[in-house]
Amino acid sequence: MKIKLTLIILLVSISSFSQKKWNFLIADNLQFRDEMNAQYKDSVHSPLSKEQRNEFNALPFFPIDTIYYVTAKFVHIKQGKSFQMLTSTKRKPTYKVYGKVLFTLRDSNFELMVYQNESLIKKEGYENYLFLPFNDFTNGNETYGGGRYLDLKIPTEDKLVLDFNKAYNPYCAYTDGYSCPIPPKENSLQTYIKAGVKYSVKEN
Repeated sequence: MKIKLTLIILLVSISSFSQKKWNFLIADNLQFRDEMNAQYKDSVHSPLSKEQRNEFNALPFFPIDTIYYVTAKFVHIKQGKSFQMLTSTKRKPTYKVYGKVLFTLRDSNFELMVYQNESLIKKEGYENYLFLPFNDFTNGNETYGGGRYLDLKIPTEDKLVLDFNKAYNPYCAYTDGYSCPIPPKENSLQTYIKAGVKYSVKEN
């Protein structure tokens, strides 16, 4: 009887933790979506033209999925090289290889490099900002062909949460006149990331 009671308590705890995690994921991502949509409607910060904004309602998203909320191992590369990242224009901003993340997705292991913009970190509020551009098998079909981005912050330990539900398209996906970083070859995921912002020609 005591064993059964302990097992029930354990199962309830696991269920409670999962439910809390799901509730957090939903609330966090709904806030992210609201902020993204507000940004795209704003005349100052939106990449859309006035005509596009007048027709804009909301960005298309994949359904929120816990599969794409992963805890990765973070490896800081203390002497990471600085390099000029290619963009959609002739501009080549300087980035530093700050570290790498190793994670498992659908029973497969992956590795992505994380970068730090050497100019951006000098601005107030961006000192801990990290940039993770990536490609995956959805590019050019369900998502923008030029890849997508994740914004991260420097972790305080050797773990880093990657929430691909927050992956977004560069401004270049929607209009001309922007210079958008192109994900380096080492950040090409050989899998489908069906999470985050989708892409539709109707938005362009």
